[in-house]
Amino acid sequence: MHKDEAKGAGKQAKGAVKDAAGGLTGNEKLQAEGKMDKAEGKLQQKVGEAKEGARDALKH
Repeated sequence: MHKDEAKGAGKQAKGAVKDAAGGLTGNEKLQAEGKMDKAEGKLQQKVGEAKEGARDALKH
């Protein structure tokens, strides 16, 4: 697992908490931040997967 995959997963989890908290409290700004964090985390995780795949391809 590449470090970007782990960081991305963490950012997605943090975003999910913000999104849920914002939804429960009616805080649209917090909810929007959560959605953005989730999207950024997903992208970062995909970048990490690509890096891991490239590294594996170079080993073979």
